[in-house]
Amino acid sequence: MSRYIKFEILAIALLVCAAASALSCSTILEAQQQSSGDARFRGWRTNTLKRSVDLSEIVSGGPPKDGIPAIDSPKFVPVTDARSWLRDQEPVIALEVEGEARAYPLQILIWHEIVNDEINATPVAVTFCPLCYSALAFDRRLDGQTLRFGVSGLLRHSDMLMYDRETESLWQQFIGEAIVGDLTGKKLRQLPAQIVGFAQFAEGHPEGRVLSRETGHRRDYGKNPYVGYDDINATPFLYRGRTDDRLPPMEKVVAVEIDGKSKAYPHVVTRKQRVIHDRIGQQDIVVFHADGAASALDAPVIEKSKETGSTGVFDPRIDGRQLRFRYDKGGFVDVETGSYWSILGLAVSGELKGKQLRHILHGDYFAFAWFAFKPDTEIYRG
Repeated sequence: MSRYIKFEILAIALLVCAAASALSCSTILEAQQQSSGDARFRGWRTNTLKRSVDLSEIVSGGPPKDGIPAIDSPKFVPVTDARSWLRDQEPVIALEVEGEARAYPLQILIWHEIVNDEINATPVAVTFCPLCYSALAFDRRLDGQTLRFGVSGLLRHSDMLMYDRETESLWQQFIGEAIVGDLTGKKLRQLPAQIVGFAQFAEGHPEGRVLSRETGHRRDYGKNPYVGYDDINATPFLYRGRTDDRLPPMEKVVAVEIDGKSKAYPHVVTRKQRVIHDRIGQQDIVVFHADGAASALDAPVIEKSKETGSTGVFDPRIDGRQLRFRYDKGGFVDVETGSYWSILGLAVSGELKGKQLRHILHGDYFAFAWFAFKPDTEIYRG
């Protein structure tokens, strides 16, 4: 486009702005800019004029829309079958809905990032953004409609932007909220999920199902395309936001938000203490950190990656009874009854065998990502 034509378009837009009473100049100029072909949104039917963020914060992550294919028709296999290709310490996203437990190996999610699934009649989206190490599960139902999600190829604060195929609104995976498009401002209900080792999932859910490698796509499952990214000295990919000097950007944290109050527990602390009893607002919580899971973003082959451990955050009360825990031989023992608990918050032996602690929504994230969305977070120092 020549400079003359650009000036002519600008002049016309300004004249229209002056004559229009219902629309602001900035709105018309934005519409002109989009219609002229912003490469980020070319081929999209997203309503970019409706949004809660500045479009300049959105960047291309490299792959185009659906260049990273979501899994829409997931297949599952029994735990026993998955043992032939999934090692004990390989990380999986553990999700239980209405008594049915499923594991989503990160060796598969790292290549697809979204699984559109249904568990006990509950439509769910199981998501993983490798750049933030954010593994989040959501209920796909919204205002009486069931959404299906794909990978946009776009990033904001280095976090994946999902899109729903119904309106092509863009959703910030980290917070489960639509930020651009007709559904802007809508939020998905988050479901409690945690990253644990495959053996830990299998022990707690021997009848559970595991996402199969039969995805309909050919990928190097078990390989890590982000070699070395899980390094505390690494640099976040395409991150343009502010960094918080309180922690290295790539330090992992166990992060919790309750009633608008956020707190982050650095892995360097949780790995050492193993059990942390704390209180956020009016809610007592207990944070567990046990060995048993490798990083998905370290070595070229995930099963050979460094140990990072598994974490869980729970309400320490059972049947109105407050429990206190200590770490013991890879698991957790409550002082009151001597019952032994797994990283999944399940009592596996003792007086309380079979009891399940209530999950508190939490995640294991790189610190920069959590601070980008929750800058007022308090840090637990131990």
